[in-house]
Amino acid sequence: MTRVILPAHSAAVQQTRLSSGHAIANPTLAGIEKRWEAMPPQEQADLWMQLRDRMKVDWHEMTLQEKKAAYWIAFGAHGPRKETPKGEGWKVLSKVTQLVAVSVAIFYITRLFAKPPPRTMTKEWQEASNEYAKREKMEPITGISSEGYEGEGFVQSPPEKSS
Repeated sequence: MTRVILPAHSAAVQQTRLSSGHAIANPTLAGIEKRWEAMPPQEQADLWMQLRDRMKVDWHEMTLQEKKAAYWIAFGAHGPRKETPKGEGWKVLSKVTQLVAVSVAIFYITRLFAKPPPRTMTKEWQEASNEYAKREKMEPITGISSEGYEGEGFVQSPPEKSS
């Protein structure tokens, strides 16, 4: 006599097939779009599991109400897909504008109380640094003392203001 041993999960699969054979009651699915957000999470999970089990059968056997509910739960405008409230764009724009204004104010207040730039940042000092670099032959291959160099060298500031 040969004994056939079925895997342990086959009983669970058999039971799922049996339990998914009946349709979910229409009152349970009626108006799901309006009720979904207010439902407790456990109830949402239970309904989704029932629909998931129903979707394992041939979709021609599912009722129209089940198909609509499954589609809405999967792709409807709830949770992260919910539409943004009216006026949210203006609120974001106003807050960004406020923060930019505050940062500009902080920048100019900082500049107002800052010390003057060091004397090495004057154009005259930087031109003298260029002459020194040429005299000492700094960077003779590609730098300021190379043949045919046409760059500005160390000069990066405007001329010093005379007061």
